[in-house]
Parts: sequence; structure tokens; C-alpha cells
Amino acid sequence: MAVWVAALGYFVDIYDLLLFSIIRVPSLESLGAMNVFESGLLIINMQMLGLLLGGILWGVLGDKLGRTRVLFLSILIYSIANIANGFVQNLDQYTWIRFIAGIGLAGELGAGITLVAELLPKDKRGLGTSLVAGIGLTGAVAAFFIAQNFEWRTCYFIGGGMGFLLLFLRLGVFESNLFEQTVKKTHVARGNFLALFANRERALRYLRCILIGLPTWFVIGILVSFSKEFGSYLGIQEPIDPGRGILYSYAAIAVGDVLIGLLSQKLQSRKKALHVFYGITVLGMILFFNSSSAEMLYFACGVLGFGTGFWAIFVTIGAENFGTNLRATAATTIPNMVRGSLNGISALFLFLVAQTSYISAGIWTAVIVMAITYWAVSGLKETFGKDLDYLEED
Repeated sequence: MAVWVAALGYFVDIYDLLLFSIIRVPSLESLGAMNVFESGLLIINMQMLGLLLGGILWGVLGDKLGRTRVLFLSILIYSIANIANGFVQNLDQYTWIRFIAGIGLAGELGAGITLVAELLPKDKRGLGTSLVAGIGLTGAVAAFFIAQNFEWRTCYFIGGGMGFLLLFLRLGVFESNLFEQTVKKTHVARGNFLALFANRERALRYLRCILIGLPTWFVIGILVSFSKEFGSYLGIQEPIDPGRGILYSYAAIAVGDVLIGLLSQKLQSRKKALHVFYGITVLGMILFFNSSSAEMLYFACGVLGFGTGFWAIFVTIGAENFGTNLRATAATTIPNMVRGSLNGISALFLFLVAQTSYISAGIWTAVIVMAITYWAVSGLKETFGKDLDYLEED
């Protein structure tokens, strides 16, 4: 039950998270935006800032109040925000409500992955978390098809409605036994975000867990979301639909997230599976920057999606790297730090655009992101089959 509820929660999470990128152009034009690119980038960055701050909030609450309460409260907030998005009348309202939605969205994946990881046997948790991500990521596919058939405001109403329906399913999910055992140990500090930086080893471990996920939001937040602009600068005559790029990439991500779980199981290693998918991501980047037609660019989006389909394993690694008293804090903040890193990646990309061409800026940003990623993964220990019944103590 926990696996399915976490998966459906992540489905609604991804639907909402990617919906703006899909309906960016028609919604901003409807509200009278003078520059769709700049307005869109601002709103995406505000949404990601909300995810960053919300990740800290829900992570702390997940270790203090419990995983299931965070799952309930977070979906309540982003369901209300989704419905409110359907009523916005200007760009300022749109921007701030997406910020609030980002805060709500931040709690879903980390709390769900933490709960599933703690409930399943250690030799099966990689499969369980991959199932959560595989099902959840199809929310982007649903968002695309709904956006093709409904007006943009209605798309937000549908997302809010799905969120409220999910609240009823949440009532049947039980709390993690590991968390309940930790609550009884009154001398143990739970949910202290600053404890992640209490010593150099733990702080560096936390940083590396964040940085191994950087390629995901560079690919989605820059390459795929702005594939329309990249297509134009690549000289492709046919206009590129960013929504279609997101459809192909997320359909492939969903498949990749399931397959990486199986690969990790077969190799008995999280890190080896990650390296395989990093290689596929690099191949997708090469195809993307050498695209000469719309079909080739969409195909590259698919390859990039499949390659970055390591989201579940990446978050699982974050959960496995920290003790029960800090596990939700780490597992919830880590993916949202990656989402929030889009602000920094965007700033780097825009800086490079000012120095060189649009395409060269994209290539150099890709090189820098992948270099940081490989440095991060090289310093992490293998966590496959690790016993999670332990605490982080100073």
C-alpha cells in the first residue's frame, strides 16, 4: 500500500511540477507577458526556490512528526495551490502561487522514498523505490495529453482535483517502524537540518549526494524546457514544441527509472548502475547539440530522458547514506536541492550566453555539470544492501 500511495503521490507531484513547462507559452501569452522566455525562466526559478525551501521544511518535519504526516500536508498545500493557479489574473500572482506550489511539491518524493525504503527488505528497496519513480514520472505524460485537450486553467484544476483524491488514499498508510522506534529514544535529536553539517565527513557526504543528481535538472530545466529556443539556434526550420520534448523525455525517464532499479539489483551496486546511465546521458547531450531536424531533437530528448532516469536510485542513495534520525531530512532536502540548483545552473547558462553563442553556452554548461557530477559520485561509498537501522550521532 505504501509503495502504491507513494507512487501515485509522485505521479501528481510530477504532473504539477512539469505542467508549467508544458503550458508555459499559452499561459504566459494569455496573461499578456511581453517576453515569454524571461517570464518563464523567472517563474520556473521561483518554483524551484519554493522546492528548495520546502525541501528543508518537509525534511525536518519528516524526522520530527513522521513520514506519513508530511505526505499528507505536502499534497494538501500543492493541491490548493494548483487550484489557485487556475484563477490567476497577472504574472505576479502566477509567479508567487508557483512558488507556494513548489513548497508543497517539495515534501512528496523524499518522504515517500524514505517511507518505502524503511518498510521494504533491504534487498528489495531499490526495486520498490524504482517502482515509485517509474509510475510517478508518467505524471508528465499525463500532463502533456491533458494540456493538449484542455485550456491551461483547466489543467491546473485537474491537478488539484487529483491531489485531493489522493488524500483519501493516504489515510490507509502506516508509519515506518524504524521512525517509531527512533521516537522512543528521547536522547536522540531528530530532524536537525544543521546536524547534516556537524562534521566535515557528513557535510561532504551530503554535498556529494546532492551533486550526483545535477544532470537531471540541467536536462529538464534547460535543454528540454527550452528546446524551442535551442531548435531555433540549431537552425531547425520546424518549430519545436517543448511540451512534446517533455512528453518524450519523461516517458523515457519512467522506463529508465524502472530499468535502473533492475540493473542495480543485477549488479548489486547503485554506483555501477549510475555510471551506465551517466554514459547514456552524455550520449543524449551529444545528439541534442548536433540535431539537424525536429525528429532528431525529439529523439535526443528521449535519450536524455532515459539517461537521467536515475532519479529513484539517486534519492535512494540519499536515504541510505543517513541514519534514521536524519533520513527524511536528507532524503527530502537532497532532491529539492537538486531542483533548486536549477537557479545556479540557469545563472551559469545565461552568463555563458552573454559570453558566447546560445549553443556553445549549452555545451559548456553540460561539460561543467557532468564534471561536477563525476567528482561527486567518485567519493561516495556503495550503499546497496546497507542496513538502515542506525542513527547519526555526534
